[in-house]
This record gives sequence, structure tokens and C-alpha cells, in this order.
Amino acid sequence: MQILKHKTHIDFIGKRKPALFISTLVNLAIIVGIAAVGFNFGVDFAGGTVVELKYNTPTTAAQVREKAQAGGLHDVSVQGIGSADENSFLLRMGGVTQLTEENAERAKTAIQGLGETRNVYADMANGIVNFRSAQPMSVEAVKKAVEGAGIGVQEVRDLGANQGGTGYDYQVVASGMADKVFSALSAGLDKPNFEQRRVDYVGPQVGKQLRNRGIMALLYSMIAILIYVAFRFDFKFGPGALISMVHDVIMVAGYYLVSRREFNLTSIAALLTVVGYSVNDTIVIYDRIREDMAKYKGKPLPEIINIAVNDTLGRTILTSGVTALSLVGLLIFGVGEIFDFAMAMLVGILVGTYSSVYIASPLVIWLDERAHAREGHSGGAKQEPKTA
Repeated sequence: MQILKHKTHIDFIGKRKPALFISTLVNLAIIVGIAAVGFNFGVDFAGGTVVELKYNTPTTAAQVREKAQAGGLHDVSVQGIGSADENSFLLRMGGVTQLTEENAERAKTAIQGLGETRNVYADMANGIVNFRSAQPMSVEAVKKAVEGAGIGVQEVRDLGANQGGTGYDYQVVASGMADKVFSALSAGLDKPNFEQRRVDYVGPQVGKQLRNRGIMALLYSMIAILIYVAFRFDFKFGPGALISMVHDVIMVAGYYLVSRREFNLTSIAALLTVVGYSVNDTIVIYDRIREDMAKYKGKPLPEIINIAVNDTLGRTILTSGVTALSLVGLLIFGVGEIFDFAMAMLVGILVGTYSSVYIASPLVIWLDERAHAREGHSGGAKQEPKTA
């Protein structure tokens, strides 16, 4: 399939300096924005709870959010999934259990009010309140007191007398956030008008590990591609491919920064896909540059690169265009993470095509000029001084 019927002679390389200047400014702005504002991390990375609900009656996301906030879920995020008539929603909120810094103090006060207690300690990570009582306590009384402080209780564990014989140990296990969601949305109803389909919990420590491993996967993939390009072509081609990949990753990260869409494991998958797509287009151009260097010996490298880019322009338009068209359906009908993935990929296709021409190729010229400069300097240093 021939997109361009006639050979083009566009001077891409002649515009490399303003393109590099603008790209550098945009990349720096995104990096500063990430450092100053940060991403809107999803539950995968920040930790928290995700609950999927399916309503039996027509309901909107605004109605679900209003009901949840009225039940005490003030930081909840409600997102519709599927078509509007499916009445399905994803609720995201921070925290895994109902035990928080604020209500932990109320729980301690309630427990201390039951009698002589000591060593009252709230384990926030696991949602447990540990305490020791001088006298045996009723499990039901402890549960009622903690629930009176506004915390759902899954169970109260009677651990019995401690080894030193100085008291009796107890554990209060707080309910998960999903239970609070269920209670808030079914309040005032004889029977809940929704079905709880899925509950996902991610602790803050697990979220941190997922985030770190996702970043390392991204770095390892770029290093592996750099090594491949360096062996496949020449060392002076490797840095250009690496810098263009970094440029594309930063630009796609800028989409998440500006749009404030959730940055999660799906975002890492999108970035890895963009890296692969970017280097694919770069290698096609690099391969044509190498062929033209042998074909047009004696021509300046910028001119050879211009010829190579123009020769591959039709292929680039066809590949990028078809890939972008395949994302249109996801952008129109997709919601949530599917929409975010498609939009990130679309941004990646655009900047990946741009970087192959205006980032990767100019860096080859710069490295080639530096190599020639070093050779000239080295050659001049070896000349024998003239004698009188």
C-alpha cells in the first residue's frame, strides 16, 4: 500500500534545533511538575480498597457518591464502568481497614473506659488494636464499645492470660472498608438494591513495592534495548534510541500528570508498550540510515539522515496511522483504565514518531560530529613538530 505517490524531500534535520529546544523545555516542565505535584496514584501504588457494585435499579455515579459521602466515606472516588444501563460502578478509597489515625484515639478511649487497661496499641498497618486488661472482659462489651467509637469490628480475640500473669490480652480486629461501603450504601433500606461483585485490598507497603518494581521493570527494559541497539548498529546509535525512549516515557507521564488520571499498574503497562513502539520506529529509521550511509558515501550525515527519514515517511504514516485508528474504538467506548491505556498509547504513538525523527536522529549527528572532532584532535597531536 503506497501512501505517498511521490518521493518527498522535506528538510526534517534542518529543524532539529528548535525541535530539540521545545522538547527539552516540555520535558523539564513535566519533570518539575512530577516533583512538585506528583501523580494521582491509584490503589495499586498508594494502597487502599476497590469495590465493584452492580445496582438493580437505574443509578448514576453522582447518586452513589452522594450516598457514600453521607455514610462517612468522604474520600471515595466513584467511577461508572460499562454502558450507562448496566448501572455498574467502581468505588476507590484510601485505607484497607476502618481503623485510621483519627478514630484509633477514640477506640483507645472507649477501651480504657471499660476498666483498668494498659498497653493499648493501635496497629494501623493491620487494622488491629491490642490491649491488656487487669480483669477478664466480655468480648461483646469490647466490641460494642469500639463500634460506639465509629469503627466497624470484624472480631474481638480473647488471647487469655499473659505468661507473666499480670493481665489478660485482647485484640480488636477492625472491619475492612468494603463493609463500611456496604453499610453506608444500604443505610435506610430494608434490602440493599445492589450486588457487591468484587473487593480488592492493597496495603500501603504492597503498593510501594508494586510501584518500585514497576519503575525497575521500565528501567531494565530501556537498558536492554540500549544494549541491543548498540550491538545491532553502532555505539553512536545507542544513546539516541535511549534518549528518545526517555523522552517518550516523560511525555506519556505528562499525560497522567496534567489529566490527573490514576497512575497505576496499567499505566506502567502503557509506558512499557510505548517504549517498545518507540524503539521499533527508531530502528526502522536507523536501519535505513545505515543502508544510505553505504549507498551515498561522501554525503554529509545530516543529508543522509534526511534521505532516510523521507524514504521511510510513508511507512511511518501507515504504521502510526493504523495503530492510532485501532485505539479509536477504545477511546470512544472504553472507560476507566481501558480509556487511560488507549489515551496514553495515542500520546505515545505521536511522540514516539516525533522522537524517532527529531530526538534519535539528531543525536546520531551530534555523536558523529564529536567522534570526528576527537579524531581530528588526535591526528593533530600525533604530528611531529617541524625543526628549524
